[in-house]
Amino acid sequence: SSKTEAIAKENLMKRFGLSDKQAQAIVDMRLGRLTGLERQKVEDELKELIEKIKELKEILADERKVLEIIKKELLEIKNKYASPRKTVIVAKEEELDFEDLVQLEDVVVTMTHYGYIKRMPLDTYKSQKRGGKGILGISTREDDFVEDIFITTTHDRLLFFTNKGKVYSLRTIDIPESGRQAKGTAIVNLIQISQGEKVTAVIPLKKSDDIKYVLMCTKKGIIKKTSIEEFKSIKRNGIIAITLDENDELINVKLTNGEREVIIGTAKGYAIRFNEKDVRPMGRVARGVMAISLREDDEVVEMDLVHPDGEVLTVTEKGFGKRTDLEEYRIQGRAGKGIIAMKLSKKTGKLVSIRCVQPEDEFMIISANGILIRMKVKDISKMHRDTQGVTLMKLEDGDRVVSTARIKSEE
Repeated sequence: SSKTEAIAKENLMKRFGLSDKQAQAIVDMRLGRLTGLERQKVEDELKELIEKIKELKEILADERKVLEIIKKELLEIKNKYASPRKTVIVAKEEELDFEDLVQLEDVVVTMTHYGYIKRMPLDTYKSQKRGGKGILGISTREDDFVEDIFITTTHDRLLFFTNKGKVYSLRTIDIPESGRQAKGTAIVNLIQISQGEKVTAVIPLKKSDDIKYVLMCTKKGIIKKTSIEEFKSIKRNGIIAITLDENDELINVKLTNGEREVIIGTAKGYAIRFNEKDVRPMGRVARGVMAISLREDDEVVEMDLVHPDGEVLTVTEKGFGKRTDLEEYRIQGRAGKGIIAMKLSKKTGKLVSIRCVQPEDEFMIISANGILIRMKVKDISKMHRDTQGVTLMKLEDGDRVVSTARIKSEE
């Protein structure tokens, strides 16, 4: 007999090869249960365990037996849970692209004079007849107004070019979606622009093999072409896009394939059309070359790329506009003075937009008070270059047109 419980446990473990828990269970038994019958049960259990251990060792030593057991157990699980599989088994996990997680959607992006930006679904705006008063597209502060509007998709990346000649990058989906009358989010909360710097051009950068260059135009009529590769990696605090002369500003930017024609319009109603090949590629920090020789007190208001089968649509600050056959704008050499694009007067105001469009397109006009109107291009009267056009948008007293956007027919 053992003098203590601990010694009893130790003797049981040594003699019968029991585990600590098994020995403790025996020690904990009442004296009346320690009969020959209980001893026999323990010995039988030990014998079974020894046989089980032997069997498992034999299985582990034979790969064929292991696979047979796995197969048997998997079939049992399959029969027990017979519902169809809801996931796909793949041989290799593929890396997810950003586009795989975001639904492709056409959107309208607007930006105000004081730098408030927002994203809205394109179908927010229904087409209206020419001469309509439009609908409120954004609620602005009293002295703020919408300056830029364009059409893009949720899969595009946006390049933000500033008046100081710098460029910043942001994904469209990272612009918070807002209601039609919401003022949007301050752009300074989305990109790190410097004090006194203002976004003047925003363009969607699509994944297209056809895009080779970034074409930039300034208020003083300077144009520059730079390889798109120099804009693929943009720091959070931006990079230099163009070196500007004193008192000059970057006003417009386009993406090209290097084979396009360009049309540029001025506030006094002049325009010049020339081949993009007249502008040689330059590095990001270069100044550029002259695009148009400006008349006194004139300045460039917009640059667009020419579509061979397109028409030229011009719009003034007081809501007048017209379509004109492209053939009326003859191709000139770069740096010329240009030709009359629109007959201007106090009634029409200055030219604010010149774009190349197609009859199947739609067109959007936005005013300083945040009024938007969307119309079909084919509903706009076609007239000669030296005419004032017709009323496209009725404006309230003190309001004026500040921006336009072409909605391509394929969109």
